[in-house]
Amino acid sequence: MEIPNNEEPQENISFENRIDLSELQESVFKIKQQLKKVIVGQKDMMDLLIVALLADGHVLIEGVPGVAKTITAKLLARTIDVGFSRIQFTPDLMPSDILGTSVFNVKTSEFEFKKGPIFSSMILIDEINRAPAKTQAALFEVMEEKQITIDGQTFKLQEPFVVLATQNPIEQEGTYRLPEAQLDRFLFKINVDYPNADEELQILLKEQALENTTKASKIETVITGAKIVEFRNLVNQIKIEENLLKYIANIVVNTRSNSFLYLGASPRASIAILGASKAFAAIEGRDFVTPEDIKRATIPVLQHRVIVTPEREMEGLTSKQIIEQIIEAVEIPR
Repeated sequence: MEIPNNEEPQENISFENRIDLSELQESVFKIKQQLKKVIVGQKDMMDLLIVALLADGHVLIEGVPGVAKTITAKLLARTIDVGFSRIQFTPDLMPSDILGTSVFNVKTSEFEFKKGPIFSSMILIDEINRAPAKTQAALFEVMEEKQITIDGQTFKLQEPFVVLATQNPIEQEGTYRLPEAQLDRFLFKINVDYPNADEELQILLKEQALENTTKASKIETVITGAKIVEFRNLVNQIKIEENLLKYIANIVVNTRSNSFLYLGASPRASIAILGASKAFAAIEGRDFVTPEDIKRATIPVLQHRVIVTPEREMEGLTSKQIIEQIIEAVEIPR
């Protein structure tokens, strides 16, 4: 069919990205399809885990036992061709149990460093608040520096390096609360809720269909670690207008002057929102950030970085509700 002279072909008027994000989008789709083979619902958790992966951030997942926190993290690691370690935090866990230790070799009469489970690309830490402060501190140093110094030797960790940590918000006996400075190291805090009735039924149907197979056996590897690093470089190139940078700054600054909050967010939170909003834009196939991307990133970035005043907490107000109020109050750039 011929196009009339007074009309332009559709391709000429459609928006074209400066960056080719098609491979990134395709890979994200494949990862989600693999997870959906086993996981029912939990769309927000899947999206945020993938965004954190692309934004080079660590994630804290909070929820009651049995809501698929651990299994989702394990299956996500299985979709990527990288090393994976799972560490169960307990009150008697020592830093050397995570980092490794020097062992005397009788044959060579020298000490040899035996690497601990942290020497992997994806680390799943179950019940992070069960380990004592000394062990937590050793972990957070690795998360920030992505290197370990032991006995005068420095070991660089292989990229991509991501920590996915879970904690139970209800059972507090025998736990060690994470200090604010350590919580700040996590890009996101994801709150996982109970499934609804339909989702509960789907969980049971999938469990029944497993028969003699395991959940992990259904998941295929669809992407390499090198591709994740490549995609991170693409995400860094996503464009954001200066008025949107001001929008991020205004939201974060408002947390510091809000009378309902005892502690506001730091500049690290602003940088985290920036990185996460770029990743949200990328998985939508856009090479530019919109206010909606920033809104999607703001709550999971901020909710663990601010502290509600005791008075408001007694009234039942949560950090999420206050952040939502701040987002509504800050004018959206046009």
